[in-house]
Amino acid sequence: MTDAIVVGLWGLVAGSGLLVGAVAAEMFSKKLRHRTIAAVMGFGAGVQLAVVVGSLVGDAIRLDTGLWAITALLAGAAMFSGINWYLARAGAKNRKRCGGCVAQPTEEQHRGSGTAIAVGSVLDGIPEALVIGLSVMAGGALGVGVIAGFFLANVPQGLSSAAGMKAAGRSRRYIFAIWTGIPLLIGASAASGNLILGAAAAEAPVILAFAAGAVLAMLTETVIPEAADDAPPFIGFIAVGGFLASLLLVQQ
Repeated sequence: MTDAIVVGLWGLVAGSGLLVGAVAAEMFSKKLRHRTIAAVMGFGAGVQLAVVVGSLVGDAIRLDTGLWAITALLAGAAMFSGINWYLARAGAKNRKRCGGCVAQPTEEQHRGSGTAIAVGSVLDGIPEALVIGLSVMAGGALGVGVIAGFFLANVPQGLSSAAGMKAAGRSRRYIFAIWTGIPLLIGASAASGNLILGAAAAEAPVILAFAAGAVLAMLTETVIPEAADDAPPFIGFIAVGGFLASLLLVQQ
């Protein structure tokens, strides 16, 4: 139980990057340009890629070289893409867009899109919660570096999405309800996952591979489009900078 509480608190810390990003969007909304947000999203994408490649996929393949890890990786990606496809049709496709290049739909344009965006934002945090929930089962091997990596990756996601929500006319209450609630949900989900999956430590590499597939699909479908659309010069270099910064953290 103590381990689950600790894991839950780590999940809350990692998820709080979303709220930090939303606060930044509120404070600097008049100064933020799409290209600035795209650069920040590119950096964040690089950060999260390093977490996935440097820790999750590498550990899963190294610890379980059989077909299970590969199947789990593909299954995680398929699960995310399938649910995201459904939510996109309900209005959540552009939930991570800042509105400067591609606008999020207003409720008048697409009835129910506010709910779909909220559910989609929760979906984006589930793989992260799963990873953190398994961290103690893995003997703490994921470490503070992975938590820091998730936190850094969440800041630009909260920033861009909150800016897009504001541009689409969503209320401040709606925006901060989402970005306060999701970190709490990530923490609770991480703690619950640690308790529920506590007896499945032997299968941890496969479960981590599943989570890694979902994270990679999430990056490709929701983060990278904002970073690449009308991107500033050297966006690839910026993303590699984020990758390197996170990789150094993960290896601590």
